[in-house]
Amino acid sequence: MSGLSIEKLSMRFDLPNGTSVQALKDVSLNIAEGEIMSVLGPSGCGKTTLLNIVAGFLAPTEGQVVLNGHRVTGPDAERGMVFQQGALFEWMDVRSNVSFGPRMAGKSEAQWGENVDHLLDVVGLRDFKEKAVFELSGGMQQRVALARCLANEPDVILMDEPLGALDALTREKMQSLVLKLWKETGKTIILITHSVEEALLLGERLLVMAPRPGRIHKEYQLPFADLGVNADLREVKKHPEFAERREEILGMIWDMEEEIMGRAEAAS
Repeated sequence: MSGLSIEKLSMRFDLPNGTSVQALKDVSLNIAEGEIMSVLGPSGCGKTTLLNIVAGFLAPTEGQVVLNGHRVTGPDAERGMVFQQGALFEWMDVRSNVSFGPRMAGKSEAQWGENVDHLLDVVGLRDFKEKAVFELSGGMQQRVALARCLANEPDVILMDEPLGALDALTREKMQSLVLKLWKETGKTIILITHSVEEALLLGERLLVMAPRPGRIHKEYQLPFADLGVNADLREVKKHPEFAERREEILGMIWDMEEEIMGRAEAAS
């Protein structure tokens, strides 16, 4: 069975003082192969916890994650992660960073060289392949991180606020690149973001999560990711439904934040 299944997932963190935090509660969803999904919600709603469980970095308190018919029990090359900060090897050049995974898997350059060079072309870094990472801008470093993830040929790409530290213009260019890579590679992508606009642009499916315990509050099926593959994203934002959905979701998250603040004030 292909695709990703999240089945009745709950996560509780037990604290040293004897209390606990219920980060996620009974989260279930199925993600089809080749789908791009964005996840949005107020701080503390468990977005990153959910992603880390899918990545295999955390074991859930209850439930399970199943990918292509087998249970996820730890990190694996079938699931690639792109972090907010690239987590690159600064002492290596760009090509060495991108080829790191295949080299660690014991593959020869004859096996990975052509694919790595193709990926560098796709992300626009062929002319920078011999540059050290610290010589690159933030946007270029995130391009390296994307190419390095793809070089491992994962089935699923997990992205945790990958564009959050970029300036507005670079961020828009990277959003276009993400959509291009999604369409060209057919990879399943799950992207966590705090930006409502980004979630709308990069999710043909968008989940709004509610806090605590973290759970799915509302789900949307959207046309904007498909539209953005071959269009200027600024034009996509002019779509009448885009503004309507943006205001609806902003209001939803604002109400959640107000509720969180009210609870905090009541407890103090």
